[in-house]
Amino acid sequence: MSKFLQTLALATLLLGPALIAQSPQPQLSSSTQDDFTLLTHRMDVDVDGAPNAYGPPGSHTLDNLRDAHYRRRRHGEIVGYLTEDDHPTVPILQGPHDPFPGYYISQTAFTDPTITDPRNPRRYVDATRINYIVLGDHARKLGARLGDFVTVTSLRTHRTVFAIIGDDGNPSGNEGSLHLLQSLGYPFTNGIDDSVTHPEILIHFYPNSNSRELFPRTQSALDAAAKYQTVERRP
Repeated sequence: MSKFLQTLALATLLLGPALIAQSPQPQLSSSTQDDFTLLTHRMDVDVDGAPNAYGPPGSHTLDNLRDAHYRRRRHGEIVGYLTEDDHPTVPILQGPHDPFPGYYISQTAFTDPTITDPRNPRRYVDATRINYIVLGDHARKLGARLGDFVTVTSLRTHRTVFAIIGDDGNPSGNEGSLHLLQSLGYPFTNGIDDSVTHPEILIHFYPNSNSRELFPRTQSALDAAAKYQTVERRP
């Protein structure tokens, strides 16, 4: 049995906070009774929230338009970008002063509370700049909420990083931002055909760790806030 499969088997048997505590970075303290850890079955790349995630046909985007539909079903509701209220299939375009004029406005469920205009692309968590995961049904039932901080560990690359719960819409929760997967050491570049296809991603959840709904605009800001809320403030 390969070293990776041995590690994976051990994770399946001993799934819990101690596994993450042994990871090289960041160093974590012992968890509280509310903390919990889940092993994902896979992890698909989520590019929602990136200003260049979706755009008109022929534009250079991070994902194809089919993936903007609910559960990637061709005739499902469009959930990856904003559409006109009266015409749910007509996309709203970014303006001349937005990051990618003419592209669609891709949104995330977690938003910047200081920006109330839904047509402002900066209101959403940018998948190319921020580590985020998608909130699944099981994690929600265990107490996780949008905006909570988490740590994510790859059993393959042996890297651990801080992230935020930045989106929902996938009941399995098996999605992470492009920046997250890149931070974990995966050579992914888009959301079209990149994904982790094995159960090798551990997510350690810290429920209610972001009750003030802090909205980090850089990964360094997220790291600092997550470290303070999940490590330094906990026994």
